[in-house]
Amino acid sequence: MQTQDLLRTPLFALHVELGAKMVPFAGYEMPVQYPTGVLTEHLHTRAHCGLFDVSHMGQAVIEGGARVPALESLVPGDIAALGDGRIRYTLFTNEQGGILDDLMVTNAGDHLFLVVNAACKAQDFALMEAGFKGRDAALRILDGRALLALQGPEAAAVMARLAPEAAAMGFMSWRKMDVADIPCFVSRSGYTGEDGYEISVPDDAAETLARRLLAQPEVSPIGLGARDSLRLEAGLCLYGSDLDTATTPIEAGLLWTISKRRREEGGFPGADIVRRQIAEGPSRRRVGIRPDGKAPARAHTPILDANGRTIGEITSGGFGPSVDGPVAMGYVETAFAQPDTAIDLLIRGTARPARVAALPFVAHRYNKA
Repeated sequence: MQTQDLLRTPLFALHVELGAKMVPFAGYEMPVQYPTGVLTEHLHTRAHCGLFDVSHMGQAVIEGGARVPALESLVPGDIAALGDGRIRYTLFTNEQGGILDDLMVTNAGDHLFLVVNAACKAQDFALMEAGFKGRDAALRILDGRALLALQGPEAAAVMARLAPEAAAMGFMSWRKMDVADIPCFVSRSGYTGEDGYEISVPDDAAETLARRLLAQPEVSPIGLGARDSLRLEAGLCLYGSDLDTATTPIEAGLLWTISKRRREEGGFPGADIVRRQIAEGPSRRRVGIRPDGKAPARAHTPILDANGRTIGEITSGGFGPSVDGPVAMGYVETAFAQPDTAIDLLIRGTARPARVAALPFVAHRYNKA
């Protein structure tokens, strides 16, 4: 895709002003890093607070009296049990139990508020519009909103200055509130393993809000490079890498997203396959991997057993700044999924030693009070 064909978020000019290196991502021109570099940005987020532009994500609402059963016909998540102002992570599945996308769903009272992945949003919206036909449920796409993520252990202190009621929010909760006198939707959630917030803001106020946040002494701008290394250390999946249409929630280690009711009742695409895997176990599983030495193992690196037989593949890999070494995730045959299992990684034609590791590599620090 040529640069002139790429979309831009409302913060594009601010990224350029801040010296960001802009790259194509999911059809948008996005900042991969700022002048301080990925390593510094990553460590700053873990120690202080980082501001991410995630305005490329898709935002929408589902309205109507049948909105809950309509959405439950497309996802295995328990939307009916979602309390007011609470958020649930769930998945769109296909008839084979494969994952079409992962998404966040909020019970916003008289409607559901959704955030979906940028690269999948057109297909997700089409899937819902087709699935809702004949039901009292309607999808309304929110085209005029940006999305900012404020992540790190000092995020709550920053938000307390600009939106005092945000400090009292718990993990995976959502509220409408003014942030720096700008009406926003605020969730206490994120994609780094740290405490933090995601703030949905009208496009025309996004730059004003971003500048107010960046003016706080704890906050630095963070690009996609550090976003990826942070989520990898936290053991969080990236759609298109760790999750795809040929991977089921059970293989991906996401059984926790499916409540007892949904397991028993089914009613979502691929339910029979998913329930069979719950009962019998899957043939492969997502695992953490720690390569020996300092050389990282990238996506698509073959995973071998002691006899040189291919038993899986790395789906995400790189250097973990917080652990000061390479980290990876991938899928292996279930017999090799136990932590501390010795494996080899075929890197540039050479088998290099590694071990299966428990996830996450860095402990989550969500505010669950």
